[in-house]
Amino acid sequence: MSLPRFNDLQVGFELPPLVLPAVNRTTLALYAGASGDHNQVHIDLDFARKARQPDVFAHGMLSVAYLGRLLTAWVPQTSVRSLSVRFTGITQLGHIPTCSGRVIEKFEADGETRVRLAIRCGNQYGDEKLIGEAVVAIA
Repeated sequence: MSLPRFNDLQVGFELPPLVLPAVNRTTLALYAGASGDHNQVHIDLDFARKARQPDVFAHGMLSVAYLGRLLTAWVPQTSVRSLSVRFTGITQLGHIPTCSGRVIEKFEADGETRVRLAIRCGNQYGDEKLIGEAVVAIA
């Protein structure tokens, strides 16, 4: 991994996007097992339909994990200082999660140079599913 340098970054810089495989039932089952989140609306079609959903859908925290992958593909995990998100949509089966990030501020705090990023997870149609911000330390 070639680490970004604070002096080389400008506000507006865009992180390399992260495009993932389409969400399918196996994705949901594997995430449920890994996270311990076995909420039936994500894994049981009958339950999802009783909840007035057309089918099961992805865990919101799966999209947060994808945003974590976006960040840690760019900087080491130890550089992440904060991550905050807001859920704005449901990721359905067949959606292709696409994560992006853009530098919106450069600053110093606690003796470190840092950047604030606007982060987003959407689908192949451009529909937003999750938005947020992250702060990372950059040397």
